[in-house]
Amino acid sequence: MTLKVGVLGYRFMGKAHANALARLPMFFPDAPDVERHVLVGRDEEALTEAADRLGFATTSTEWEKVIDEVDVFYNLGPNFVHADPSIAALEAGVPVLCEKPLAASLSDAERMADAAESAGVPTATAFNYRFIPAIQYAKGLIEDGELGEIHQFSGRYLQDWLVDPDAPWSWRNDEELAGSGALGDLGAHTIDLARFLVGDIERVSGHLRTFVDERPIDGGADTKPVTVDDAYSAQAELEGGVMGTFEASRFATGHKNDHSIEIHGSKGSLKFSLERLNELELLREGDRGYETILVTDEDDPYIDHWWPPGHVIGWEHTFVHENYEFLSAVENGDEYHPNFADGLAVQKALDAIERSDERGEWESVE
Repeated sequence: MTLKVGVLGYRFMGKAHANALARLPMFFPDAPDVERHVLVGRDEEALTEAADRLGFATTSTEWEKVIDEVDVFYNLGPNFVHADPSIAALEAGVPVLCEKPLAASLSDAERMADAAESAGVPTATAFNYRFIPAIQYAKGLIEDGELGEIHQFSGRYLQDWLVDPDAPWSWRNDEELAGSGALGDLGAHTIDLARFLVGDIERVSGHLRTFVDERPIDGGADTKPVTVDDAYSAQAELEGGVMGTFEASRFATGHKNDHSIEIHGSKGSLKFSLERLNELELLREGDRGYETILVTDEDDPYIDHWWPPGHVIGWEHTFVHENYEFLSAVENGDEYHPNFADGLAVQKALDAIERSDERGEWESVE
């Protein structure tokens, strides 16, 4: 059986997922057969060019018309268009992969998760960093008790693409369209890794800041207000009493895509940085310092599909792993994680951090 995939969105994430779909049969022979069937967008001319470049058979400017002709629907559009197309696909019994954060608001995320539960088909919230081999390796270490009892999790995601006050306004700067700024765009990834590696977040204390209140439109004299955060930080309590700290910024001068985590336990600790994604720093009980492990051996997660040991992989390969796992679940009718319920759990934490900032007090994640 060939799975016909429909994709809404053809820019950054559209390219990342199309690249992953193209690589699947080359490196994962047991992956489902996939047809890049239809690409969906608003600009017909740009859409046609993108479909030719990304290998899609057809195009459409109306997502409503493609739901019934695809076996899988990818919603890679801006946050404010996550809910309605995804829900419509689920109501038609079509599995859905949706980019993160799950929605622009908690209420929309709840509607999406409810639709997923009713549909009973696989769903995916696109937290691709779960599928980094070093993160999978870290997950195994924690589950095997190598770090002992986990005491602390810290994570930060730092970028600097908005440091220039004259950087142009985009939908990512608008609360109605994006939901939040660095919190949802970057912090969602960190919160998901905390849940994946350590456990659920139970309560938070958050702080959000906006450093530039308005930005120019397309380099002209007119401006639009910035209504989301440029940076956030949060303290958290995770299940089992684990202490958590989170931070993200689009104003961290000198940081391009610096997503890093540290986990400290009673018997050891580990460190990971996305900018060195093939490496895991590990301290075991009795060690005098951290050991840097190059996670490229054939017996490391996913690496048997790629290159000989020492031949590193990159950011784009995480999407290949993600698509392999999700589409395999679709073909086999298996449960997949992170699904829409996982996306909702992250959205609840994001919402609680915003509420905490507004009220100046700890908030439960419920």
